[in-house]
Amino acid sequence: MVNPWAGEVALVMDGERHVLKLTLGALAELEDGLKAGGLVDLVERFEGGAFSSRDVLALLVAGLRGGGWDGAPSDLLQAEIEGGPLGAAKVAAQLLARAFQVPDDSA
Repeated sequence: MVNPWAGEVALVMDGERHVLKLTLGALAELEDGLKAGGLVDLVERFEGGAFSSRDVLALLVAGLRGGGWDGAPSDLLQAEIEGGPLGAAKVAAQLLARAFQVPDDSA
């Protein structure tokens, strides 16, 4: 079970469910791996629908690592992701949004 208030998102890869989370270390690794711009540019690309498959892959790898996965980016190139490319992009967008979402204190 994922906890969206903790920034977690689920991804089914090769039939196995993984919990993804952008920890500070995962965010730093993601930012370091981005060739153009930083995290703000990445958020803007997703908000404008101008993200690339490389952006999606980088976000998934960072989120998987933040969730404890020890694989390599090349492992995702052959992986079967539930929902295909569109499902992968949806998970990446949710992951990015939840990383910077401020919980509502009114509850």
